[in-house]
Amino acid sequence: MMQRPFRPEEYSLKETSPHLGGGAAGDKLTTTYDLVEQMQYLYVRVVKAKDLPSKDITGSCDPYVEVKLGNYKGTTRHFEKKTNPEWNQVFAFSKERIQSSVVEITVKDKDFVKDDFIGRVLFDLNEVPKRVPPDSPLAPQWYRLEERNGHKVKGELMLAVWMGTQADEAFPEAWHSDAASIPGDGLASIRSKVYLTPKLWYLRVNVIEAQDLIPNDRTRFPDVYVKAMLGNQALRTRVSPSRTLNPMWNEDLMFVAAEPFEEHLILSVEDRIAPGKDDVLGRTIISLQHVPRRLDHKLLNSQWYNLEKHVIVDGEQKKETKFSSRIHLRICLEGGYHVLDESTHYSSDLRPTAKQLWKHSIGILELGILTAQGLLPMKTKDGRGTTDAYCVAKYGQKWVRTRTIIDSFTPKWNEQYTWEVYDPCTVITIGVFDNCHLNGGEKANGARDTRIGKVRIRLSTLETDRVYTHAYPLIVLTPAGVKKMGEVQLAVRFTCSSLLNMMHLYSQPLLPKMHYVHPLSVMQVDNLRRQATNIVSTRLSRAEPPLRKEIVEYMLDVDSHMWSMRKSKANFFRIMGVLSPLIAVAKWFDQICHWRNPLTTILIHILFVILVLYPELILPTIFLYLFLIGVWYYRWRPRQPPHMDTRLSHAESAHPDELDEEFDTFPTSRPPDIVRMRYDRLRSVAGRIQTVVGDLATQGERLQSLLSWRDPRATALFVTFCFVAAIVLYVTPFRVVVFLAGLYTLRHPRFRHKMPSVPLNFFRRLPARTDSML
Repeated sequence: MMQRPFRPEEYSLKETSPHLGGGAAGDKLTTTYDLVEQMQYLYVRVVKAKDLPSKDITGSCDPYVEVKLGNYKGTTRHFEKKTNPEWNQVFAFSKERIQSSVVEITVKDKDFVKDDFIGRVLFDLNEVPKRVPPDSPLAPQWYRLEERNGHKVKGELMLAVWMGTQADEAFPEAWHSDAASIPGDGLASIRSKVYLTPKLWYLRVNVIEAQDLIPNDRTRFPDVYVKAMLGNQALRTRVSPSRTLNPMWNEDLMFVAAEPFEEHLILSVEDRIAPGKDDVLGRTIISLQHVPRRLDHKLLNSQWYNLEKHVIVDGEQKKETKFSSRIHLRICLEGGYHVLDESTHYSSDLRPTAKQLWKHSIGILELGILTAQGLLPMKTKDGRGTTDAYCVAKYGQKWVRTRTIIDSFTPKWNEQYTWEVYDPCTVITIGVFDNCHLNGGEKANGARDTRIGKVRIRLSTLETDRVYTHAYPLIVLTPAGVKKMGEVQLAVRFTCSSLLNMMHLYSQPLLPKMHYVHPLSVMQVDNLRRQATNIVSTRLSRAEPPLRKEIVEYMLDVDSHMWSMRKSKANFFRIMGVLSPLIAVAKWFDQICHWRNPLTTILIHILFVILVLYPELILPTIFLYLFLIGVWYYRWRPRQPPHMDTRLSHAESAHPDELDEEFDTFPTSRPPDIVRMRYDRLRSVAGRIQTVVGDLATQGERLQSLLSWRDPRATALFVTFCFVAAIVLYVTPFRVVVFLAGLYTLRHPRFRHKMPSVPLNFFRRLPARTDSML
C-alpha cells in the first residue's frame, strides 16, 4: 500500500466556530455549560413501584422495568419475589435519534420462558416538561399502571420524565440510548467520570547508625547495610565503612508514599556474607501513620527503633526474646516538595504536598470537549471497522474521562470541565482513546485501550478571558511513520481572577522552596518520578470505571526519556534554531567589517563614535532596541495555541529503521544482526559527539595553559604582554582604547589580509592535554 504524500495542512490547527452555549436569545441557559454545544435528551427516572400483582403460578413477582422509545429499549435490573421494588435508575435518550412521539414504560415479571406483562405507563413527548439547571430536579410522581387496552390495573410506578441537556445532574450516571447494544457488564466502562489522584508525599529515611548487632558468623567482621522497602519500592544503603557491630551510615533514602498510607515501611539490617548471599541481622516495621511531617528543611528529632530477629519454625515466624539490637533513624514525610509524577516540561501542577504551603489560586481553566472528526477505524467488529472513542483530560490532581461514544467516527461528547489554576506556566493534556473493554472486554486477555492522539495546551500561551475554539490534529507516531488519526474539537478559556498575582508569579521560582534549599539529585528525581507514576497508575486503574495503566502512562509521557534518533535530531535542530539568530548577527557584523555595504558601515562607525563618547547611552540603547523589536513583533503575535508539530519533531522525515528502534522494547527484542547494526550506528554518532567534546576540552585547556608554564616560552610571552598592556592601559584613557579597538575591528578590507591574526595563531600553538590521552 503506497503512503500518500505529506501535506502540511493535514497537521495544522484549524479555527472553528461551534454554536456554544445553546439556543436563541432569551433562552434560559446555564452558565456552567457555555463552552459546549447543547445536546437535548429525554430523561426517564424510574424510582420504585408498589402493590405489584403476582403473575407466576407460585404467586411471586420478579419485577423489572423496560423503557422503550422507538427502536431504543433500556431495562432496569430485576428483583426476585418483591412486589415493592426500588430501582432509582435514569435513562437518557438523545433527541437527535428519537423516532417516536410516545415513550412507553412497562413493568414486567421475569420468567424462564417468557416475561409476563404487568402494566405500563405512556407519555406523549409533546407534553414532557423541559428542565435546565439550575432549576431544581423534577419531583417523581406515582402513576397507575395500565393494560395495553388502556384499563387501569393493580400497581403503581413512581416516575419522573423530562427534557434536559447534558448539563443535567443525572447525565453522568444515566443509561444512554447510544449504548443500547452494550451488555450490563460493559456499561460501567463507558460512563464519564472525574478522578482525583492520591496525595503523594516524599518519605525521607535518614539511616544514621545501628548498635549491638549480633552477626551469625562471629569469626569475621560484618559487611553491614540497611535495606528499606515500601510497597514495591526497595532501596539500600552502601555497606558501612566501619566494619564493627555498631556501624554508621548517615545516608538518606527517598521513597514516594500515597495517602491513605496502606503500606508499611520495612527496614532490615543485613550482612553481606558473599556475593548474592545476605544474612538478615534484624528487622523493624514502621507505620507511616505515625511518621512526623515537616514543611521546611529544619531537622526533626531522630529515634531509636528495636530490631526484631525472626526465625522460621514449622513455617511460622516466631520472635526471639533475648535480642536487643537497635537502629537509629530520622524519618519524616516531606511536605515542602512537589512530588513530580510527570515530565517537568509538561507539568500541570507545581504546588508542594502540604496544603498549608499552597498559595491562592490565580484563575479558572475551563475546557469544553466538543467533538471529533474523521477518526480512523481502530478495530474490526462484525467484519467492519469501528471506533468507540472517549477523551481523557489531565490537569493537576484532577483527571476527567468523557463517556464513550459507541461506533462513531464523528463522536459528539459536548462535556465541560473546570480546574482551579495556581500557576499559568503549566500544561493541560487531553488524550483521545478507543475503548476496547466493551461487550465483556474486562475478561479479554491483554485487552488494552488504543491511543488515538494527544493534545497539550500551555496556559501561559492563552490570552485571559478569550474562548479558543480549534480543531486539533490527533497525530500518533507508529513504526510505519507519522499518522493523522483524526481531529478533536476543543473550546478552552482561561479566566484570571487576579492579574497582579499572576504577574507576580513570573518572578517566583517554578518549584517549591525545598527543591532549591535541599535539592534532590537527578538520579533521585528520575527514580522517584517512576515510582510516583506507578502509584498513580495503580490507584487510577482500581477506580470504577478504571483509568487503565496504558492510558495514565501515555498521558504522563512515561517513555519520554527513552533513546530516539529522531528526537536527538529534532533537539539538535532546535539548538541550531536557537543559535541561528546569533549566527546571523555574526555574519551581518562580518559584512559590516568587510564594507560590503559602505553606507551601513559608515552609519555603524557614527553610532560607535557616539557610544564611545557617551558610554552611558549603551544600556539604554540596547533596552530601547529590544523594546522596539517586541512592539514590532506584536503585530505578528501567535493567535492560536501551540499544537503537535510534525516538522519540529522530525516525524515525517524519520527513517523506518529509526522508528523501529524507537518503538523497540527495553531491553531490546530485536534480532542480533539488527541490534549490531544499531549499535554500530550509535557508536558512529557517539564518536562525532566525542570529537566535539574533545575539541571543546582542548580549547579550555589551552586557556588554562596561558599561565601554567606548561609551555614556558608561550607563558613568558603572555605574561610579558599582560605587563606591557597593564602599563599602556593604565596611562591611556579607556575611551581611547575602545575607540582604537573599534576602528581596528571595522577597518577597510584594503587594510586586511586573509591570514589568521596573531592572537589566534598564538592561541592555536598553546599545548593541551591531548598528548597525554591514551
